[in-house]
Amino acid sequence: MISPVERKKITRSIRPSHNAEMKKYEAVYLTYANTGYTKDLCDQYAAAFVDDVKKPNTVDVIQLAMLYEKIFDYKMAAFYLDSLEERKLGGLEKYHYCVEALKTKSLLGKWRDAEDFRTENIDFMQKQSEKLSSQRQADLYMALALTDCAAQNYDQALKLLKFGYKPQGKNDKKLLEIFITALYIFAKANDEEGVEGALKNANSCLEMFSKFDFSWGKDYWEKRIADASQGII
Repeated sequence: MISPVERKKITRSIRPSHNAEMKKYEAVYLTYANTGYTKDLCDQYAAAFVDDVKKPNTVDVIQLAMLYEKIFDYKMAAFYLDSLEERKLGGLEKYHYCVEALKTKSLLGKWRDAEDFRTENIDFMQKQSEKLSSQRQADLYMALALTDCAAQNYDQALKLLKFGYKPQGKNDKKLLEIFITALYIFAKANDEEGVEGALKNANSCLEMFSKFDFSWGKDYWEKRIADASQGII
């Protein structure tokens, strides 16, 4: 979940209600900081910024979908992403929408829909990713890898993760996500040897962490690794 400071930068507005919205966001963010990714967090976010808003901010809709994805409720994630289909999106908003839509379709097992969506949007996603940091590029490659994984093209999925990501220090959550995605793919492929190696990589990466943003951080990542080894992500 993005910080209040990040959201303020993204959703700059001169509307009188903007400050009130930021206060609501800070309250929801406090729930996240205290408890992590939960259904209660999703419900609180949805009520505050999407369900009861006439035209919710695209950033909020995408982030809500991401929160539902974190608790494995891919149907709800898809429901909110589908609400953006008719909006004219561009730039970073469209990029994040495409990445999340691709990931959600794949995790729902709708590999044909995911492949069609990839074909339709791949040129835009690749061109947009060239303007972004390697960490944001990683989100696209992981989504593409999950698409191939859903279609049982496991070798191609793993190749996509070798796109040349450069680690950003010992507390690099994006690198850990890449390792977890690889672990998940090996598990879905029923490759026991691959799972063993990927599990060591993910755990070794986590052991390098010297700090976590929140008190629940270490437990969260340990569970992510354990779930991925069982084919859950």
